[in-house]
Amino acid sequence: MTGIQRSFDATRQEGALYVVATPIGNLEDMTYRAVRMLKEADWIAAEDTRQTRKLLTHFEIEGKLVSYHEHNREASGKELVRRMAAGEVVALVSDAGLPAISDPGHDLVRKALDQHIKVIPIPGANAALTALVASGLPTGEFSFYGFFPREKKQAEQLLQRTQHYPGTAIFYESPYRVKQMLVRIYQSWGNRQAVLARELTKKFEEFARGSLEELLVWVEEKPPQGEYCVLVEGWKEGDSAAWSTASEPEWKSWSVAEHVARYEEQGLSRKDAMKKAAGERGVTKRDIYRELLEQLPE
Repeated sequence: MTGIQRSFDATRQEGALYVVATPIGNLEDMTYRAVRMLKEADWIAAEDTRQTRKLLTHFEIEGKLVSYHEHNREASGKELVRRMAAGEVVALVSDAGLPAISDPGHDLVRKALDQHIKVIPIPGANAALTALVASGLPTGEFSFYGFFPREKKQAEQLLQRTQHYPGTAIFYESPYRVKQMLVRIYQSWGNRQAVLARELTKKFEEFARGSLEELLVWVEEKPPQGEYCVLVEGWKEGDSAAWSTASEPEWKSWSVAEHVARYEEQGLSRKDAMKKAAGERGVTKRDIYRELLEQLPE
């Protein structure tokens, strides 16, 4: 047991770290308490001071802003902890949502706790939970995995380790890698139900719901824009991956023309057959079209 924290014990003056949630898009989601704490704090530690200054200006907050991000967290964190130990109050914010979720804020929280400094959460908007409650996927059990690994080996290890988890899986991903991510999940976990959520709380908020196969077709038709929350339903008894790790998928032995032809034989139009083949191969429809042209007899 490392100790008991009574956050609002007012018997003595002391420094503290307030972990303050900020809006993920819509400024109306800022809480009264968050505004008050940012006004009262001696220092506001921000991941991106330019972004945070816009927020402070909107709410007429004249706080002392200091930079705290991935590249300066050691030096900046050490100084912030020194100030808190001396009795000053620091409010930690991220670019959007709850700090310390997939950002270096966790490191500052840990440093403060190591020095027996109170860490007090100011709750508010969070992209992962916002997406989950509107996804339609089960919410009784879920896991958040942060940003999907960029490296293929790390991605495969994560998917293999979590393949049989029964709860909803939540990831963050950039628009540039979301298609590749869906392909890898589909290949490892099979054709589960999933949701792509973006622009949460903003004017162009969008949810795409469907099977992984359907979403692969959708991202082919509409190139992704903006950061995504990707949610995938959990494992159920009887689920099987799109193919086992011990064997290759059947289409691996087909040419692109044969792959497209198989789906045409099942009643799909040539356009839809090309889209589905592209999704399974993890390429664009244009790549499929180009290969079809190259395979034409001279």
